[in-house]
Amino acid sequence: MTLIKQAKTSPSQWLQSGEPWIWINAAAVAVSLVAVVGLLLLLAVRGFGHFWPSDIMEADYVVPGQPVTTILGEWVETESVPVEQLQAAGFSVDTAKSRLDRSLIKRGNRDVTGVDFVWVLDNYLQNIRYPEQLLMIERREWGNFYGRLIAIKENQQPVQSDDVWQQFQKRIARANSIFAAIEKTEKGEINAISYQLERLQLRERQLNIKPEVAEQIAAQRRQLNEQYAGLQQKLSDLYQQLERDSFSVSTMDGHVLELNFATVVRALQPNRMNVFEKLSAYFASLWAFLSEEPREANTEGGIFPAIFGTVMMVLLMSIMVTPLGVVAAVYMREYAKQGKRTRIIRIAVNNLAGVPSIVYGVFGLGFFIYFVGAEIDKWFFSASLPTPTFGTPGLLWASLTLALLTLPVVIVATEEGLSRIPRSLREGSLALGATKAETLWKIVLPMASPAIMTGLILAVARAAGEVAPLMLVGVVKLAPSLPVDANFPYLHLDQKFMHLGFHIYDVGFQSPNVEAARPLVYATALLLVIIIALLNFTAVAMRNRLRDKYKAIEV
Repeated sequence: MTLIKQAKTSPSQWLQSGEPWIWINAAAVAVSLVAVVGLLLLLAVRGFGHFWPSDIMEADYVVPGQPVTTILGEWVETESVPVEQLQAAGFSVDTAKSRLDRSLIKRGNRDVTGVDFVWVLDNYLQNIRYPEQLLMIERREWGNFYGRLIAIKENQQPVQSDDVWQQFQKRIARANSIFAAIEKTEKGEINAISYQLERLQLRERQLNIKPEVAEQIAAQRRQLNEQYAGLQQKLSDLYQQLERDSFSVSTMDGHVLELNFATVVRALQPNRMNVFEKLSAYFASLWAFLSEEPREANTEGGIFPAIFGTVMMVLLMSIMVTPLGVVAAVYMREYAKQGKRTRIIRIAVNNLAGVPSIVYGVFGLGFFIYFVGAEIDKWFFSASLPTPTFGTPGLLWASLTLALLTLPVVIVATEEGLSRIPRSLREGSLALGATKAETLWKIVLPMASPAIMTGLILAVARAAGEVAPLMLVGVVKLAPSLPVDANFPYLHLDQKFMHLGFHIYDVGFQSPNVEAARPLVYATALLLVIIIALLNFTAVAMRNRLRDKYKAIEV
């Protein structure tokens, strides 16, 4: 009977039933999910796959009519290209084929060869081998080194050992521990003393300082200078210890280099590592990427300052935009007379949501930095002038600028939530003797809190990915220190900071080493998506909890 009924249904009746729209919506959702999952997989494979310790290939590169050379390095990718394109790029191609495969090899040794990567034709690679003694050295400068270990030296004297590789790793660990002590001394103890000396200098610049206070400042300065001299001597001793050990290595063409262990971050022999050892090295590299500072024009090292700056800015922006948006929405919905003026204000708020973000950046630069910041410096930090304190781009102004950028979203979402609160609840509260303010604070706002959280979720999703306004109001390529430290007031809102979105732009489009930066762009982009998702999931969980709490009295 069902088949007979379906057969009698005409195409027009089927269209009018709405079933086609159900299938179209289902197809659109499926395509969207496939696109999102595909994008995340692409970012994960291209980005986090970069940290896997690949085997080091050694091969003879035999080009007709040219001397045989040795290619040594990590395989990156292979692509098929037309012969005409290869000839135009300067490759010597002698074949009847229309297309050839070429591979990108990361050979490192930029201080010797001048480039990290080289394209080679697969047809000319011969005698491919993977010797176990080949090693990869990740350095603090000049990128990776690929070659063979020749000797280890202590105070320029060769070190004899039954297990050279274990001795090599032991001295790398020693150098890294000394390097960590140097960073702790420079960025911790010396930075704290420099901060105190700067504060004393600012106090001396103040007018009408009493003689006894001046003597006290001079005594404090002498004490701090003595501590500073002691730390400088400590640094000198650490640097001498760091220079003790060195080693000799050879490149693929037999060139011998003398390197110091102070330049080494880690060293691996991937060709002799099993799967578990590679997994351990992979997670160690991934953790270093998440917890360390960037190096080599942001193409090496980690991105922790950018992660910290992004999260800190979003949190400050959320703290600033939520009360502003809620107060504005409450006034327009609960207190303002509903008329032409209120409608114009709502239209203006909706239009502000469509203003390009760079316009907010220009406004933040002109109003917050050049006007508000300059006045703050004039009234409260006059001793520091002409060096600005708040009259320069920083974390506070970036957070305020993004708060203005996302303010319309919070206002609209909060107004929608307030409009859904039944009028009977307000009238019942007033009838029981509560004032309008008590009704608003204890009845209306708690029930509208899920809508407020929805607005905050949308604001966080937009603000975390914005880059254009931040380039004008506080973000930098490389921040010398985090905006949080042990020096009062602990959170330094006047400092510049790093941001994941700007880091992606800088590494992807401003890097001098494009091939080395490409996987970091994918990894940083995926990390930015993950951070935004975590922030949103946290806000969604809070919203759902509030929604369940007030669900019983919703209409």
